[in-house]
This record gives sequence, C-alpha cells and structure tokens, in this order.
Amino acid sequence: MRRLVLALLALVFFVFGEEQAKFVQTPYEAPFKVVVEFYFDEPEKIRPALLWVSNIIYVLSNEPYNFIPGEDIDIVVIIHGTEIVTLVKKNREKYKDIWERIEGMTMYGVKFKVCKMAAEQLYGYTEKDFPPFVELVPSAITELLHWQQKGYALLIPRIMEMKKTREEIR
Repeated sequence: MRRLVLALLALVFFVFGEEQAKFVQTPYEAPFKVVVEFYFDEPEKIRPALLWVSNIIYVLSNEPYNFIPGEDIDIVVIIHGTEIVTLVKKNREKYKDIWERIEGMTMYGVKFKVCKMAAEQLYGYTEKDFPPFVELVPSAITELLHWQQKGYALLIPRIMEMKKTREEIR
C-alpha cells in the first residue's frame, strides 16, 4: 500500500511538478494578407497601433518564416478617425516620429489609405494636404469591406490607456 501511495505521489509530481507553458511555432503561410482599421478617439493612439503593424512585419519577416514584406506580407491600413490629423503636411513636425515610422513601413510595402469622406467632411482636408505616401479612398467603410472580400483578414487594434505601471500590475 505504501508503495502504491508513493507511486501515485511520484506520478502526481511528475505530471504536475514541472508544468509550464509550451511554445508552439504556428505554421503561418504566405501570402499573409491583412487590412488594418485605424479609428481612434485620440490622434496619439496611432503610435501604439503602428506597433501592431510593425509586429506583423517583424514576426513574419524573420526566422523561421522569412516572408518577404510586400510580396509574402500584404498590409493595408485604413485610417478614418482623429488620427487623420497626424498625416497632414502642416502637422509633419508635430508628429515627426509617426511620419518616420509610416514612411519606413511603406518601404516594406504597407499601404496607408485615408478616408476622403472623413478627411474632407470632418477636417476640411483635401488631397493636397497629404503626403505622397498616403492614398485617399472614397470611404473607409467600403474600403474595409472591399479588402475583406478580397480575402484580407481584418485587424482592429484596441489601444487602451494603462493607468498603472507594469510593475504595479505584475
């Protein structure tokens, strides 16, 4: 009986004693097609949202995938919230870091499309207010549907405000 109890305890320890998460290398396949919706209540939320896009490029263009951005990775960003103001020429210096990040992403084939309806009706902007790395499209909503119908996965970054430090919540 004692041996049975010890055997059961050893089995429990073996099964549960060294339990930890397991890393799984998901077998992502090319082409990887994503349409990303930016629609934020504060212009500055575009900064962390751009990190979502960078993450896709980083993960897929490195080992073990080695996808080629612009060929194997196709990302279209549709912009139609307050973040529109970060992309107009007159605000270039104010949002210089955003411009630099977006210009860098366009070199990886990421396309940035601004809703013409929102730009004009909400902010009074026209095509001449935007830099050449931005394309204006008739409507963000129809554009999002268009890309989804072409087989692109929809990604909507949720940007939340951290009210505590990482150390406080750990």
